[in-house]
Amino acid sequence: MQPQMAIICENTLSAMALRSLLADMVPGIDVVCYNSLDKLLREEAVVAHYFVSASVLFHNAEYFQPYMRRTIVLSEGEASPFVQSGFRTIDITESEQHIVRAIMEIHRAGHPLGQHPNVGMPTSEKPMLSSRERDVLALVVKGRINKEIADELNISLATVIFHRNNISEKLQTRSIGRMTIYAVLNNIVQLTDI
Repeated sequence: MQPQMAIICENTLSAMALRSLLADMVPGIDVVCYNSLDKLLREEAVVAHYFVSASVLFHNAEYFQPYMRRTIVLSEGEASPFVQSGFRTIDITESEQHIVRAIMEIHRAGHPLGQHPNVGMPTSEKPMLSSRERDVLALVVKGRINKEIADELNISLATVIFHRNNISEKLQTRSIGRMTIYAVLNNIVQLTDI
């Protein structure tokens, strides 16, 4: 039985959005959503990591305590009680880009010697970005608008838009969060830069 990442959250939309991000970040591992711990336990799944809503953790703390290092609490705002208890947290009310950054920081802390071999797009599927597209992508994920990118790279606004369209087509996404994942995993930007 292959290990999975389990998202246990009552909010179906939040769970599905997180599932999509995790599937992009760690291809090859099943990411499964559950709306309760009971449903997960009934399936007898082998779980590599738990992403658990604060309320699920609160009501099932004794279950998750032994799995603290593999459990990430999905909070909605301030999460200091969980942090003080030793759990890692992600504020799911933040932007997609902030959530991606938080997940990647947790991943780096868990794999301090480098990237986990299954993280990111497989090498054979990596789209090649030109040098200029990499420059534009770096500025996009740093939050620059098209005009700022044009000024900083000394190119026209139309050229910026052209490069952004090419990047979106090659990466098959217009999501800044997914572009951020790609940029960090491919050393186009550092986590500290975003």
